[in-house]
Amino acid sequence: MNTRLRAMFCDHLSILRGKYLPNSKIGTDSSRFCRSTFGVHYDKDLLDAPGAMMMQGLPDMELRWEEADIREGWERSTKVVLGDLYDDAGAPLGLCPRGALKRAITAWGAHGLRPKVGIELEAFALQADDTGRLRPYDTPGAVVYGTGMMSDPLRFNDAIWERAEQLGFSLDMITSEYDSPQFEYTLTFDDALKAVDDIVLFRQMAREIALEHGLILSFMPKPIAEAGGSGMHINFSFVDDNGNNALSSGPVGGPDNMNDLAKGCVAGLYRHHKGLAGLIAPTANSYQRLQPGSLSGFWQNWGGDHRNVTTRVSGEGGKKARLEHRTADASANPYTAVAAVLQAARLGLENGYELPAAETGDGFEKQDAKNSTGIDLKSAIADLRADTDLCDAVGAELTDNHIFMKEKEHRKTRDLEGEALRDFYVYFV
Repeated sequence: MNTRLRAMFCDHLSILRGKYLPNSKIGTDSSRFCRSTFGVHYDKDLLDAPGAMMMQGLPDMELRWEEADIREGWERSTKVVLGDLYDDAGAPLGLCPRGALKRAITAWGAHGLRPKVGIELEAFALQADDTGRLRPYDTPGAVVYGTGMMSDPLRFNDAIWERAEQLGFSLDMITSEYDSPQFEYTLTFDDALKAVDDIVLFRQMAREIALEHGLILSFMPKPIAEAGGSGMHINFSFVDDNGNNALSSGPVGGPDNMNDLAKGCVAGLYRHHKGLAGLIAPTANSYQRLQPGSLSGFWQNWGGDHRNVTTRVSGEGGKKARLEHRTADASANPYTAVAAVLQAARLGLENGYELPAAETGDGFEKQDAKNSTGIDLKSAIADLRADTDLCDAVGAELTDNHIFMKEKEHRKTRDLEGEALRDFYVYFV
């Protein structure tokens, strides 16, 4: 087989969609897709969502990519590329999540700053039993920070690491998490667009390699009710025109050494806490993870080296100074999630939001915070709708479509429990 091209985009549901294209498409090029994909739900229901043009003839949109963005893929004789979406008139499509991230990057560029991002992904491995029902992957003796056969008897993570290394992904870590069979995958810091492109492709590659080993690797926020949740922690910093980390105020980080940029970012994330949840924790299952005392970014708070606050200010200074936002999960589109976090942070800086005191409670039995995310998808989407500043910053077209689809999702899932709710999402997230 001649080398082919797998051209893809990550849609509103965080599903990677695309086409296999011939060798002649390996270069700067494009391909057309039905725009009404943005009105298709997980259950393949076709909905007249804002911008999807479902009732206006289901017109095309165009995926465009640059030759420089084409890279080696993990399938035989296949290269991969992620592109940007344009409408049938040739204008950037407002629904495009990758476009939303580019707008956020440009907005920070107006301040002379270039966002750097590092994403931590968590996932559970599941396998089918003799009846075809999904059960947790059997990992006898697995422990938190576990490595080796006891944590991964099929060694599928070895295959993921090997392929990632061959393809140039900069892996920082793979390890077992607290609840078996949960694993964490972390890529190193990079420019925001490159970092998110990498995490989107890495996640798809990892799921497909796991499937080759007979496993469903699910990045759902909580696929196993009795286990902990899986997040998508977003770490970020900024590089200034001199190549320095703009969040740094010296060799030591933490709340006592925050500069005005850091304070503004944290204040913005604090102010837009409730609205953010509707974008970055966007499924019914997300709110089984977002609970008090769950290390999940539930409370509207911030602190230092504290895993039970939502925005964590790293104690490292200098080049390693960074902020970590802990609410997101990987049912969110990573482009949209990072764009939303960066835009909320920017609003805090530009609008001079007041920064409340840091959290002093332990987060398990006591917390200062009084406000939280919504308690379910319905309330979170209502909070997002009310946060017009955040919606405008991320992009009105994208958020209008998102709100419509997620309101429909609430209705689709409100009577589902247990495995039925899990199975609504598990093969897609």
